[in-house]
Amino acid sequence: MGYTKEDIKRIAAEENVRFIRLQFTDLLGSVKNVEIPVSQLDKALDNKMMFDGSSIEGYVRIEESDMYLVPDLDTWVVFPWVTEDRIARLICDIYMPDGTPFAGDPRGILKRVLKEAEEMGFTSMNVGPEPEFFLFKTDEKGNPTTELNDHGGYFDLAPMDLGENCRRDIVLTLEEMGFEIEASHHEVAPGQHEIDFKYADAIRAADQIQTFKLVVKTVARVHGLHASFMPKPLYGSNGSGMHCHVSLFKDGENAFYDESDPLGLSETARYFMAGVMHHARAMAAITNPTVNSYKRLVPGYEAPCYVAWSASNRSPMIRIPASRGISTRVELRNPDPAANPYLTLAVILKAGLDGIRNKMTLVAPTDRNIYIMTEEERLDDNIHSLPTDLREALNELLRSDVICDALGDHALAHFYELKEIEWDMYRTQVHQWELDQYLTHY
Repeated sequence: MGYTKEDIKRIAAEENVRFIRLQFTDLLGSVKNVEIPVSQLDKALDNKMMFDGSSIEGYVRIEESDMYLVPDLDTWVVFPWVTEDRIARLICDIYMPDGTPFAGDPRGILKRVLKEAEEMGFTSMNVGPEPEFFLFKTDEKGNPTTELNDHGGYFDLAPMDLGENCRRDIVLTLEEMGFEIEASHHEVAPGQHEIDFKYADAIRAADQIQTFKLVVKTVARVHGLHASFMPKPLYGSNGSGMHCHVSLFKDGENAFYDESDPLGLSETARYFMAGVMHHARAMAAITNPTVNSYKRLVPGYEAPCYVAWSASNRSPMIRIPASRGISTRVELRNPDPAANPYLTLAVILKAGLDGIRNKMTLVAPTDRNIYIMTEEERLDDNIHSLPTDLREALNELLRSDVICDALGDHALAHFYELKEIEWDMYRTQVHQWELDQYLTHY
């Protein structure tokens, strides 16, 4: 890290880099890029590279299309999977022609909320993400199928886990790109996998999630497989989550830790959790942004459906992992890997800061299995449900001034419009289940 322009130009020459991808992320979380030849590297490093923002979902209208790509030099990396005419990458922030940050840039939105945290005395937000994925076979044309690559289960080895060679190559590639990998293993569902990498500050963590997805898909393709981060690709199996382990730091100390507390949690941590729980239903449209996301958030498949917390129970939305001291953190378990990581971390932080600012009261922990509680028991314990579909989540989003403010007017309007279209397309489609149930019966 800490690259200068001269470092980047030197490495590009030494590594025979021929092309550079100037990457950014659209509102829906898709990675986009403008690829330039190395002859244009100086222009890019001087922040003079323009692109047409009107062609990107949720950006700007055609009459205001010119936008600048401003690369973050610390994100420079040479892709290891090409040996000749190599390709490098720089992640960019988006700026308007007048030199102001673009209000609809997800990375810029997260930076703005982090600035708010800094003004409250929090110097950094550490995030450890856990994005899960499935490996599917491809057909003779290389198109993805829903045929699983294996039928292994949690922590299985070969021959049950037939994805371990692909997963190992993913780990090796990530390490070549600077990731510190902590663990990799087969997940609960057949064909499902998880690779855990070390926590980072919020911007780096979101950058790493986007890079991680790209590497996973690229390496899987080399193995003749298709990697999917779809939240619930298979009926009757666990879906894929993207648990986010979060902590705030102040003056170099973990602001979530208090050794005098029975659970080791500070007042700040409790206020933060209270804020996240208070805004959880409004955040869902961001943390669980697709129609398919809500097919994961159902009882019986290890995904949280209820707004609750515990230090010893994995059924609530928030869990407190056992580590304490500098490692004290809050694990938010409802986000899924279809979520835009920049927007997801922005709304989590914004909600937590609202809890800290207003000293919100944290409800008692729920240390019993919520899935077997009756609705009356849940209400008695002040346990509410997360939205059950995207339409409900969008309605909740608009009711929260805090979460709307985190996104800003531009991103909110465009995100909401895109998701309304998605919901309407889903709502009016005739699905195979309906044909199976009704075509011959009526």
